[in-house]
Amino acid sequence: MVHPGIAGMNRDPERIRTARLFQGDLDPACVDLALGSGLVAVRSVKAPDKTTPNEDGAAVIPVNDSAVVLAVADGVGGTRRGREAAAITLRTLTELVGRAAPDGDSLRSVILDAVEAANREVLALGVGAATTLAVAEISAGQVRSYHVGDSEIFSVGQRGRMKLSVTPHSPTGFAMEAGLMNEDEALRHDERHMLSNVVGTDDMRIEVGTAVKLAERDTVLLASDGLVDNLRVDEFVEIIRKGPLAAAADELVRRATDRMGRESQAHPSKPDDLTVVLFRGTRRPRKAGQGRAGS
Repeated sequence: MVHPGIAGMNRDPERIRTARLFQGDLDPACVDLALGSGLVAVRSVKAPDKTTPNEDGAAVIPVNDSAVVLAVADGVGGTRRGREAAAITLRTLTELVGRAAPDGDSLRSVILDAVEAANREVLALGVGAATTLAVAEISAGQVRSYHVGDSEIFSVGQRGRMKLSVTPHSPTGFAMEAGLMNEDEALRHDERHMLSNVVGTDDMRIEVGTAVKLAERDTVLLASDGLVDNLRVDEFVEIIRKGPLAAAADELVRRATDRMGRESQAHPSKPDDLTVVLFRGTRRPRKAGQGRAGS
């Protein structure tokens, strides 16, 4: 379900109007937003032939004309009330970021406090519920990542250069980071979905990335594992690096869900809920004599 805002989260009516939560109630979720900071495309669909609700969720939280916080959460399968854990986490993040000062100076501490608060609330359910979380703070032409679990964050230049990626908190994620396993081996490994870090545990940790500068046409992608289990990195990079943002989001969903229904030795295939959030900054006026930023 798409919520147009949370009452009382901020006194600025424009920010209340543009904040969005996607909590798995609407299938599929398909929304394109034009914010002061850039364009955002959100797509969320449940796994093919799945009869239970979508356990993924997403949030788009504008802060001011140059800042927005984006998030994807994936309720952990095999735990009770994983979908509720994802919804709690996204709601808490939206509420606390929505109260942040509109200058965005305190966003880092607010995001960290929100994730910690969400962890406490999920733990308080007392049923072992858990969720992953990927957050991108986009402000002043930079992106900073925050993540727990294996939902992923990428930043890609117009020419296809990967500028930002996070390491999934799983045995295969760490093995790939260490150069002990390649992408194809990780995609087919039995422990790919064994998570070492989730929201809903006493020892949860938040991995915070360094700020990465965004060039004019860079694209930021947040995704649940429904995408990265079914498309290789070079495939989704080629899709998102150029062209209309909404069309790229649609193609990601089309290609990944098609893979989910066709097992093959040539490509990965794993039916799962799928959520993607794409961001691309709006074109900024260029000063006389100023060159184009590299991509």
